[in-house]
Amino acid sequence: MQNTLTIVLAGGVGSRLHPLTAERAKPAVPFGGKFRIIDFTLANCLHSGLRNILVLTQYKSHSLHKHLRDGWSIFNPELGEYITTVPPQMRSGRHWYAGTADAIYQNLFLLQRSHADNVLILSGDHIYRMDYATMLAFHRQANADVSMACMKVRHDEAGSFGIIGADDSMRINTFEEKPEQPQTMPGDADHCLASMGIYIFSMSLLQETLKADHADEKSEHDFGHDILPKLIHNYRVCAYRFGETTGRVTPDNYWRDVGTIDSFYEANMDLLEPVPALNLYQDNWPIRTYQSQPPPARTVPGASGSEGVSINSIVAGGTVITGGSVQHSILFPGVRVGDETVVRDAILFNGVRVGDNAELRKCIIDKEVRVPAGESIGYDMDRDRERFTVSASGVVVVPKHYQFG
Repeated sequence: MQNTLTIVLAGGVGSRLHPLTAERAKPAVPFGGKFRIIDFTLANCLHSGLRNILVLTQYKSHSLHKHLRDGWSIFNPELGEYITTVPPQMRSGRHWYAGTADAIYQNLFLLQRSHADNVLILSGDHIYRMDYATMLAFHRQANADVSMACMKVRHDEAGSFGIIGADDSMRINTFEEKPEQPQTMPGDADHCLASMGIYIFSMSLLQETLKADHADEKSEHDFGHDILPKLIHNYRVCAYRFGETTGRVTPDNYWRDVGTIDSFYEANMDLLEPVPALNLYQDNWPIRTYQSQPPPARTVPGASGSEGVSINSIVAGGTVITGGSVQHSILFPGVRVGDETVVRDAILFNGVRVGDNAELRKCIIDKEVRVPAGESIGYDMDRDRERFTVSASGVVVVPKHYQFG
């Protein structure tokens, strides 16, 4: 993999995930009890043998930079390995990254210095497992100029994706970003072939294309909107089907864009299924992250005599459940649950404290929030909407450091 440069796009605002992105970049949002969203993309790189990685950051990136420094400083620069964060440097003008393509264009000098033959472009805000080595092998075997990872999606969901049309050899002949009337798959009127935002370019073609795009004053400088639709007619652009094979692991079949509160919540809840589609306990594909060294989680009786219990939940280290009940929930490190409190279908981030006799249901509580004794969240929607963000499906989000009256 030494001839491949990997670029992770991690600078998006993530406005649809507000307030979880009020103080952090979307790839830095906590996920699954101990991880950050970007950990899944970087773990895929690690297990795929990729060792030259640039992470392009921009929006509220301090916590993301800190996380990468603390958890991902694992490669040896003396062997030419690196994970390097690259904030906007205004090398090509006095503006921030203006789009996915512009972000890479502003760092063309890093591409030129890499001496790589191929560039793998990834997003840092999706939850999935994928062996990129298999896609790179497909790219070489297909003699492709560009390869795009794609997956089958339902027709009623396709309007949120870039939709691909391909022939029997998987050469792409049509591509439309977020179409109003998505093209269905041949012989399958219920599904479409959707781009996953994962691309492999030959280095020379990428540089040539980015320079031409930069000179186009009408361009929005976006891969899906501007770059790819122009390439399919003049170059060999091929579709790689995600979910068919992964080389060293069982077939991939799970990919989630956690761009909204509801999709983020559902992806977390997916981890609590009896046999989750994304298995965090797969020994040969662990998800690396940074974590402190808290003591083990425990349950203890409360003053009322009630036993602390945890039922079908993910409970991270340092958590203490004192006479409370935690059901079908995800608790990050250092959470405290008080006596006779009930937490159900909830996600509690690091350091959340919940007082006695509280009731929490279908909610996300951000870091370091102190929920007072007797408080109720997720039961009175009108009251919750006056205080908090409530998603379309009724997930209540309490922002970081919120102070109850």
